[in-house]
Amino acid sequence: MSLKQTEALLAELAQQCSNCQACPLAQERFQVVVGRGNPKARLMLIGEAPGQKEDLCGEPFRGRAGQLLEQMLEEAGLCSSNDLYICNVIKCRPPGNRKPSNTEISQCLPWLVGQIELINPGLVLLAGATAVRAVLGIKGKLGLQRGHWHQKQKRLYRAIFHPSYLLRFPSLAADSPRQLTRQDLSEACAQLRKGDEMCHGLARTPANTP
Repeated sequence: MSLKQTEALLAELAQQCSNCQACPLAQERFQVVVGRGNPKARLMLIGEAPGQKEDLCGEPFRGRAGQLLEQMLEEAGLCSSNDLYICNVIKCRPPGNRKPSNTEISQCLPWLVGQIELINPGLVLLAGATAVRAVLGIKGKLGLQRGHWHQKQKRLYRAIFHPSYLLRFPSLAADSPRQLTRQDLSEACAQLRKGDEMCHGLARTPANTP
């Protein structure tokens, strides 16, 4: 699928999502927060839900947690506008930034599934336990799920700490959440580069002639 086709289909999905009234969150929102980034990115990052800043500006990860995320992505050699597509499981802000309910997750999940299918990333970072539960169906402490790749439907998924969690734990000790997240982002960057090298290698390999 071409970039223009993907952009058009994402715009159509966003328009449909903006009219969604599937759950009571629609009555509380200022606007729907769909996603941002490169529609053809091979790396996708999925968070939990918009906060107040995101609800007002219409883009995910634009508050303090988003600023920390941008900083850590840059340190890992990643650019949010070029290397990633960023979105949330939930497209409307839950009142008071509370955790979304299971019903809200199930009602909103088709929009996320549509985004994943259109973006078609090879790698997906799941920021926080809500994203891990919604996408992989895995419950439990995030610390037990992070640090390795989970394969599902020919994609690799990796659980990482949510940036809002990292704001509450600013320690830079070797085993701190921030340092572990830096390791996860570096690993994601390495996987992307590995994929680039494979593609370049295939491009340089002459085709066999019968």
